[in-house]
Order: sequence, then structure tokens, then C-alpha cells
Amino acid sequence: MSLADLPCPTALLLIDMQESFRARAYWNEAEARPFLSAVNRLVQGCAERSIPIVRVLHVDGPDTPDNPFSASSGRVRPLEGLADFDAALSFVKARHSALVGTPLAVWLHQHGIRHLIVAGIRTEQCCETTTRHASDEGWTVDYVTEATLTFDMTTPAGERLSAAQIRERTETVLAGRFATIRRVEELVGA
Repeated sequence: MSLADLPCPTALLLIDMQESFRARAYWNEAEARPFLSAVNRLVQGCAERSIPIVRVLHVDGPDTPDNPFSASSGRVRPLEGLADFDAALSFVKARHSALVGTPLAVWLHQHGIRHLIVAGIRTEQCCETTTRHASDEGWTVDYVTEATLTFDMTTPAGERLSAAQIRERTETVLAGRFATIRRVEELVGA
């Protein structure tokens, strides 16, 4: 299904695509490059089809300059390398779901949007949480895994999970239950 074939009003949610992550020790530039390329193709495709793009940023923790997720750090701003676009809505959230404590749900309802495309950072955290929440609230969701970014993690048992394993796990738990897993080319064309 391409963007031109979507059955109802749609919005692209770009979740937590912010410079805060570059200040974290787990940041991986090699993973970030293909991710940014995928997101930029998706942004361009949506902009060309007049699909509204929503920018969501995240704040968390103490509001001190050394906390990259605080407003006073100067890092709660769009990720460098992200294509410029005119955001239909921009806001800052303080929870994992972009629908909690924000104007997003009201804005989506006011604009008759029933279909969401989710992209951003982190695959298994804010992107997955927003997807599950949106699905439970009645939105149809396309989850574009290649346009999400995550990082290697250590399990409570001390095992290493690669970013690829986390993406696969996220697709597995979302597919057919909370979202349809899509590829950028599937939505915007080659």
C-alpha cells in the first residue's frame, strides 16, 4: 500500500528525533545513517502528498544543563540530518506515549485523522508505546521499523540484545495486533 492508496486521513508521527540521543554513550552513528535516510525519504513522500507531519520531542529527568533530555541542555531540538519540513503540529512530551499529556489526540480528532504512520527513536520504547496506545484508542497504525532507531541493550540476565534483535522483537509483538509493519519504499515508492 502506498501513501496515495491510504484509505483515510493520515498523519506521520516523528517521535523523539532529537539531538538528546547523540549525548548518550550508546549512540551509534553507523545505525543512525540508514535510519535518517529512511526517515528523510518518508518525510519527503508525506510532504509531497500533503500528509501532515507531527514533530514530537521528549523531556525527562532533572532540568539541568548536563541532562541531554532537559530543556536547559539545548539538545531537545530536531536531530541534525533530519530533512526540513513544516510541522503540522509540534509539541514536547514527558511520557513514553505521545498521546499522554499532550495535545496530540485532540488535534488528530479535530483533523479527522484515523490513520497514523509511526517513525522515530526508540523503536521499542516511545515508538512502540505510542503505537500500542494509538491502536487501543482506535487509530489504524503503520509502523515503519526501518524509520525507527534503537540501540543494543543488556537484559536483566546480563545477555546482550542487538539493535537488530530489538527491532525484530518489536515487529513481532506489533504485527497483526497493534500495527501493520511497513517499509519506506512500500509507502513512498522506490
